[in-house]
Amino acid sequence: MNRHRTAASVLLAAGALIAGALTAATPSAAAESPASFRQQHTPGFWTAERMRSAVPLDVAAVPGAGRTPVTTADRPTLIAPTPASASAPVSVPASTAVSPTAFPQAGGAWTGGGAVVKTSGRVFFTLGDRTASCSGDSVTSANGSTVMTAGHCVKYQGAWHTNWVFVPAYDNGNAPYGQWPATKTFATDQWAASEDMNMDVGLAVVAPQNGQKLSQVVGAQGILFNGGYNKRMYSFGFPAASPYDGSKLVYCSGNSGRDFLLTKDHSLACNMTGGSSGGPWFQDFNETTGLGTQVSVNSFGYVFLPNRMFGPYFGNEAKAAYDKAQNS
Repeated sequence: MNRHRTAASVLLAAGALIAGALTAATPSAAAESPASFRQQHTPGFWTAERMRSAVPLDVAAVPGAGRTPVTTADRPTLIAPTPASASAPVSVPASTAVSPTAFPQAGGAWTGGGAVVKTSGRVFFTLGDRTASCSGDSVTSANGSTVMTAGHCVKYQGAWHTNWVFVPAYDNGNAPYGQWPATKTFATDQWAASEDMNMDVGLAVVAPQNGQKLSQVVGAQGILFNGGYNKRMYSFGFPAASPYDGSKLVYCSGNSGRDFLLTKDHSLACNMTGGSSGGPWFQDFNETTGLGTQVSVNSFGYVFLPNRMFGPYFGNEAKAAYDKAQNS
């Protein structure tokens, strides 16, 4: 994949290894509503080797894909972060001992520590007989078990992905905090209905592990809906297409803008590639604590605008999907 590709490509998928080679999966369980899907899993399916070999998911969007007007003027809704419980494992790889200081950063390994190391992770799923990957993030929720990601990381080309798991703090095939299988996945109504690029937001509710919920073990980031544009922003993900390999957490940072072409998305200078889709965007991010306020996810990039990532605006539509997930 071209190093300048981001999570997805408009007009032409430079990682069309997915868009061109995959046929839509046939769901093995019926969706309970048009915007949610009850998951089924094969125990032990996600081995270290299978995770390492999962193909990064890119999507092909087309002009006019952003059809639904985004609500941008409502009162902001802020949800605070959730700390991990004191009984949960707190160790992180030694390589995360030094905090990065580069701002802006167009794409580099996260060498800092803090909460983001544990709340961020890789997402793995199957599409038909193929395995694929995205990124995601543990977010504060009523059920303590909610992961935020991109819409195309839960449903694409009309079908919901299966065998969906979240691996927080993924480290080159290792799962230091376990694998968290989804019991149910969600998307905005607009993404579920027509894969509207303005609404590329997905979520998953994951099952407890060893009697503990996800947020108890790894913590959870705060979220802001209807927070506006043009912020100092940090984005994170596990890009797996060249020049990256999906083994480590990568970040970008800079002053964000607004897409002036086809969508109402946030825009950030960033060279992350396929596999980073669904990774979190934070404003008010603190490099020392690793905590921020999530306001978007990695979504797509334009072929003719290299080194720039776009992420959906979290308006009322994203809030509605989040509420369905957190109350599930």
